[in-house]
Amino acid sequence: MKPSEFIAKLAPIAAQDMRQYGVPASLTLAQAILESNWGTSGLTQKANNLFGIKGTGPAGSVTMQTTEYRGQTPYTTQASFRKYNHWHESVADHTRLILNGTRDKPQRYHGVLGADYKTAATEIWRGGYATDPNYPKKLISIIEQHSLHQYDVPSPEEEERMKIEQLTAELQKTQEQVRQLNEQYASAMKLLTEQGNAIKQMNARLKAAETEKPSKVPSWAEPAVQAAKQAGVLHDPEGSFDFYRIMTVLYRLGIIHKESK
Repeated sequence: MKPSEFIAKLAPIAAQDMRQYGVPASLTLAQAILESNWGTSGLTQKANNLFGIKGTGPAGSVTMQTTEYRGQTPYTTQASFRKYNHWHESVADHTRLILNGTRDKPQRYHGVLGADYKTAATEIWRGGYATDPNYPKKLISIIEQHSLHQYDVPSPEEEERMKIEQLTAELQKTQEQVRQLNEQYASAMKLLTEQGNAIKQMNARLKAAETEKPSKVPSWAEPAVQAAKQAGVLHDPEGSFDFYRIMTVLYRLGIIHKESK
């Protein structure tokens, strides 16, 4: 595969990844070029692994010989590398590694996010991605030689599309918030209506209880009713509870007794 073909194939994937997650497209391209030797390395041919990421991938793993550095001294060793079904998976895994880092240091590569290509090249090495002390210089050289930094700047059409996507997302978020508020308002109104009906029913029961006539004079009202009869102010002892309460109050205040004298 020619360099121009390699870039043409990988650039759209890297640019899309940058828009979504903030990993500079130039860094993704340069690392893929350096690590896979333009897609010709044995690791890329056997495992679709563009970035030399170790471990087990979606399609398993392969054991390959690799060169590491101890300080300034290179040495050769065997390592297990992740295997992918296609390049898209390899790029996505590379992005996850930058976003999530490692268990001991989740923010290991966060200096890369949203950075210019020179800073990103330094930060990816400083985070421990590679042991080669010249790793940043190699990445920067590849980026500048092939003008890969152009993919970090979206075209006017792409910028407009991104703005539309952002506005659409914001509108959808606002619509969802309005929907939730409407649901909350409807729930509150339903609760208020239910409480209002309950209060009305309670008031109706209280009113009915207030006007209800007992079948006979309550025992607590008998002294008052008897006194009223004797005083000649009461001829019909039947009445409501309110009536008996008033009679009892008048009796206890001595008003009925006074009138009977």
